[in-house]
Amino acid sequence: MWPKFGVKLAEGWMAVVRSGDRIDLAHVISEVGKRPEIRAFDSFRVERGVDDALSRLGQSRSLKRYRCTTLLDENDYRLLQLEAPAVPEGERVQALRWRMKDMVDFPVDGAAIAVASIPTEGRQENVFAVAAPATVVGQQMAMFGDAKLQLDAIDIPEMAVRNVAALFEEPNRGLAFLALSGNDSLLVITFRGELYLSRRIEVSAEALAQADEERRRQMLERLALELQRTLDNFDRQYGFISVSRLIVAAEHDCAGTVATLAENLYLPVAAVDMAQVANFESIPELRSPERQAQGLLAIGAALRSAA
Repeated sequence: MWPKFGVKLAEGWMAVVRSGDRIDLAHVISEVGKRPEIRAFDSFRVERGVDDALSRLGQSRSLKRYRCTTLLDENDYRLLQLEAPAVPEGERVQALRWRMKDMVDFPVDGAAIAVASIPTEGRQENVFAVAAPATVVGQQMAMFGDAKLQLDAIDIPEMAVRNVAALFEEPNRGLAFLALSGNDSLLVITFRGELYLSRRIEVSAEALAQADEERRRQMLERLALELQRTLDNFDRQYGFISVSRLIVAAEHDCAGTVATLAENLYLPVAAVDMAQVANFESIPELRSPERQAQGLLAIGAALRSAA
């Protein structure tokens, strides 16, 4: 990257995340043992391309002062759950690269690959393996580079939602978190801060918002059925984890969505309320559950550890 010439970077992370026709910015400071602090959050319309938007935001929001992170689009990578290879830790990526060559629709040679362990009790260890084409990662780095912004991390939506879900966990209990966005639904289950399950469901906040009352109820009942099946399968696979509740972040009518899901699920369901787990007194708009849902990925991306 570029030399900093003595400029001290701000604490925490600045997430710069594209969501449809807008870019969301979230600056979060996370310290061990303290509630995260959301220092800044805002959204901006993309009018003349992402490159132009990044350049303008870099100047108007002084983004050069921050360590930036961003997220890949869900179509730009593959997330696979695989058995952990029986090789030393330092050789895992190469072993998984070889195994994934017939599982993805792009060349794995040179692809960016990251691995996250799935802790288990007394059985075969599994891992999440993320693979993205080198061209995709290169394009992200080039866009930020052209805007003279310091891109220090590239992540995926599943891990961003994991970061938020982990804040709502109860001690020694698992937590299910459903993020209903404009395109689809993303369900994650976490335990002790680790991601154990990720699933996308084809029911979107946009479709729910456009449906009439009867159609909307049918869609939510179908969503509840898919959630219940997933939770049942999870219980069979990870019997040592007791999932305490489902938190829902929905960009439209969060309260109504929660009410309908609660009627059809056996575990408690609650709307996301970031005020329970984070500080953001200077950003009153984040008191709205719908606004929290809109900014969920950016906030989650900025909830990276200090390392």
